[in-house]
Amino acid sequence: MSSPSAAVSTLTEPAVPEAFLALANRLADTSGALIRRHFRTPLDIDDKADDSPVTAADRGAEEAMRAVIAETFPDHGIIGEEFEAVNPDAEHVWVLDPIDGTKAFITGKPSFGTLIALLKDGRPWLGVIDQPIIGERWIGAAGHGTTLNGTPAATRDIGRVDAAALYATAPEMFMGEDWPTFQRLYKRVKLPRYGADCYAYGLLASGFVDIVCEADLKLHDWAAVVPVVENAGGRVTDWTGAPLVKGADGHVLAAGGPEVHTAALRVLREG
Repeated sequence: MSSPSAAVSTLTEPAVPEAFLALANRLADTSGALIRRHFRTPLDIDDKADDSPVTAADRGAEEAMRAVIAETFPDHGIIGEEFEAVNPDAEHVWVLDPIDGTKAFITGKPSFGTLIALLKDGRPWLGVIDQPIIGERWIGAAGHGTTLNGTPAATRDIGRVDAAALYATAPEMFMGEDWPTFQRLYKRVKLPRYGADCYAYGLLASGFVDIVCEADLKLHDWAAVVPVVENAGGRVTDWTGAPLVKGADGHVLAAGGPEVHTAALRVLREG
């Protein structure tokens, strides 16, 4: 089992070029304009093979972002939630989740967000969490720190699990042995909450939440949150303390800093 010190931060990566940051903002602007038109309007809702819902807003936003990437950097790869991957083994690959939290979106709750990540050689390098209804955008990138609407964002390291505020999207994401493992942490923290989707990671990056612990996530669910949280001062690993890279198993532990992250890992490992 990996130790907490095994995690490699995005802070060790070379700085993200300004052109890539500009594209990330353009992608968020493009998706946000389309999503706002559909929010709290009648929509047909389809069920995917895994029974998760999808709407025209999900598909339309991803198609629009893909078109912008293909026009701007045609040699870059694209991995999205709704459509087939394009050049997924490229050095630079954009990972898109047009609406992370579709269940929140279709019930009119603005806790969903658009997740945009750029991988460099399979590692998260740049990330965006965009909430187009509230108008909040976190951007984290190696060499640039993390900002919320252009203002620097910073996590807090509360140090102790018993003083921490914790979020997870929903209890049903913890299956099998994941449930008792997660419950050990859930019962130790001061303020456990469900239901914020990707917005919880933005709150973590801004110092309002201390831990986000989740399971059963796909690449498009976590790739963007790693640079946002880490470049704000936090730590993001799997449940063993290993870094999140392409191919990770979907267990995510994000925390405001090394002390609270280490304390949370210790609780998860107690079994």
